[in-house]
Amino acid sequence: MKSPVILFSFLIMSCTSNNKQQAIQQWQSEILTVEKSFNTMVQSEGIAKAFEHFAAPDAVILRGEALIKGKKAICTWYRDRANPHTTLTWTPNYVDVSDSGDMAYTYGDYTYTAVDSLGNKNESKGIFHTVWKRQTDGSWKFVYD
Repeated sequence: MKSPVILFSFLIMSCTSNNKQQAIQQWQSEILTVEKSFNTMVQSEGIAKAFEHFAAPDAVILRGEALIKGKKAICTWYRDRANPHTTLTWTPNYVDVSDSGDMAYTYGDYTYTAVDSLGNKNESKGIFHTVWKRQTDGSWKFVYD
């Protein structure tokens, strides 16, 4: 009598595990799509506009030694440093999503290039890390970059 109960339990756990894995893969795909859209918007509309669009209201960015807190402050920080000869590109190499599907993080390589008034090109390469949070409307916004 115990065998059918144990077998049934394993089948239920297996189905639940498969469903959870499929959900996580779907959420990871959503995050990769958001990252790509974010990068595309940086290229087409500029860094300040893209960071404003993809930031959660309570987002925080770390730039140098400073934490810039809040969407409005992030927008101001980027607009104050706007340079039409600046580019930023990145590629996420890793994405992970919480089991509940409400938080995620990515990391990967970025390249930041600026051309100064004399035409000198300064390029900085590094590793980025972004934390994403699902918003009440279902969209993903970054809460830390």
